[in-house]
Amino acid sequence: MPPEPPIEGLHHIGIAVRSIAEALPRWLSFGLVLKALDDVPDEKVRVAVLMAGTTRIELIEPMNPESPVQAFLDKRGPGIHHLAFQVGNCQHKIDAMAAAGAPMLNKVPNHGAHDCKVAFVHPKHLGGVLAELVEDPHHD
Repeated sequence: MPPEPPIEGLHHIGIAVRSIAEALPRWLSFGLVLKALDDVPDEKVRVAVLMAGTTRIELIEPMNPESPVQAFLDKRGPGIHHLAFQVGNCQHKIDAMAAAGAPMLNKVPNHGAHDCKVAFVHPKHLGGVLAELVEDPHHD
């Protein structure tokens, strides 16, 4: 079995919000810069990508009541939703983690914001922290 591919670094921090339109002005007044807005139908969310220097923060708003982010908001309210990690090959990382016993929420990557491939690791694997794997074709 080949070695598990490494994590290349933190890609972004996902913040669940009820409304990007309401939350965005506060984040911009804090000094972050809006890079992009994107709808992600596969994940049922709208995403605002903000930059704090080289650190990426994503505000995540549910697009409909069936969105997992809506369920998160109903249960926990707004706040940190997940940590996303940059990987070179999302499917390879999914396969390696599943083979090592990690409970994966996705067996194959979904389409994420900005042409990324994404998959989620169940929060019980990291002690209650939801982790996202991101294969970003625009990553330097």
